[in-house]
Amino acid sequence: MPTDFDRSDNLHRPPLGATQGSTSKPLIVTPTFVSRSDATAHSERPQDPGSSKDRNGKEVSDPAQRPHALALESNPNLAYEHWDEYWRKVHGPKFAWDEPGSSSSLVLRYDQVHRLPSGPSSLFPPPYRAMIGDDGRLPSDPEKHVPPLRRPRWDGFAYITYAEQDDIEKTLGQEKFDKRIVADEQVAFRMVTREITREYILIPSERHRDPVSLVKIHMRAAGLSREEFQRRLLDQHAQVVMAQPVTRELVKRYAQLHNIGSTQEDPEGSRIDAVSVLSFASLNDVEDYLVSDEHRAIEASENALQGEGSEWWTAINYSVINRLMPEVATER
Repeated sequence: MPTDFDRSDNLHRPPLGATQGSTSKPLIVTPTFVSRSDATAHSERPQDPGSSKDRNGKEVSDPAQRPHALALESNPNLAYEHWDEYWRKVHGPKFAWDEPGSSSSLVLRYDQVHRLPSGPSSLFPPPYRAMIGDDGRLPSDPEKHVPPLRRPRWDGFAYITYAEQDDIEKTLGQEKFDKRIVADEQVAFRMVTREITREYILIPSERHRDPVSLVKIHMRAAGLSREEFQRRLLDQHAQVVMAQPVTRELVKRYAQLHNIGSTQEDPEGSRIDAVSVLSFASLNDVEDYLVSDEHRAIEASENALQGEGSEWWTAINYSVINRLMPEVATER
């Protein structure tokens, strides 16, 4: 019988897990963006059919009216914390565990990228300013001046890497993933995307994981085809990013994920043309990067390419599976 230690997910990543040499060939990534199971109204966030399950395994069709019925957490005051803990400490080990007859060996890397509300986002970027009046004093009635929360569309994404596109179906088609991991997703999430992307690593990580990620979701500007947008993002925009001294100083990893298809019908994920992921050593480094004069050139280059629906936010990165070391830059 396996021991509790044998069941843990840390056997699938360094220093305990075995690794193999990386390749400079572009790898395949399923960047599965997720929104958490909570009591948000459908008018604010859509919901996948069959998700947001109750304790009887049935969909809670209107969680805004029946938050107490959600299997993940019946107390709305605890919903965010419970979901964040569940995804990392329960769902992650379930994904990594090779139950009898199953194998996750074709998954080269699986990072959970949890959006951090206190981190910078496109809806509340730095610098953050004191709430002062014309007299330079803070308000004595702060209860009347609380700014509304502007929440990004997604709460994070699962960054899952394969060598070949066929490896996705070989893995996810197994009974464990098809029957039990999907069922677990329907407890934890209200929506997940299913896009397939090609990964281009511009700055390889020196470690098997970096703690903080700046995630930029790109939707192309009107008048650009997806192919033209991706070409310009990789050839022209990447050069702008790489040319900045602040990038060389603060960015620990830089990858672009280019949408090339989907594993199933995916109306939300199919709108995403590409994703940029930049890694940092700390949240302060992200903020310093974003407020730097050099980042203005990066932002201008991005804005010339992308359009409505694009967003960016900051996340904490957890490595669940990693079989690749050291990482190397991708051939283009």
